Amino acid sequence: MTIEDQNDSPEHDIRPWGSFTVLDERLNYKVKRIEVLPGKRLSYQRHFRRSEHWFVVCGTAKVTLNGVEILVKTGESVDIAVRDTHRVENPDEAETLIFIEVMSGDYLGEDDIERLEDDFGRV
Repeated sequence: MTIEDQNDSPEHDIRPWGSFTVLDERLNYKVKRIEVLPGKRLSYQRHFRRSEHWFVVCGTAKVTLNGVEILVKTGESVDIAVRDTHRVENPDEAETLIFIEVMSGDYLGEDDIERLEDDFGRV
């Protein structure tokens, strides 16, 4: 990898549920490190132009995928297809959940989202 291939500075964004940092981004993929604070969850949502792969590196994720709840533990992963309804939650009361998200698709903008439910009034 050359210097030109690397991002100059990763994008870091604070959200009400935690934060994310963009680790790498190209035309058809984006890789993020996502931290979810204890007891918090992201909106129940879906995307129309991208799929996602989540790999848990610290903690346990409570994932709702098309209405079904599953626990994804450290070292495990889950795939979210285009148009799947999904949510991730940190059920732990003390430890921050950390996972790596790999998005792929023809559009990866933060506005490719339909929020169906949200704890922070963003529906």
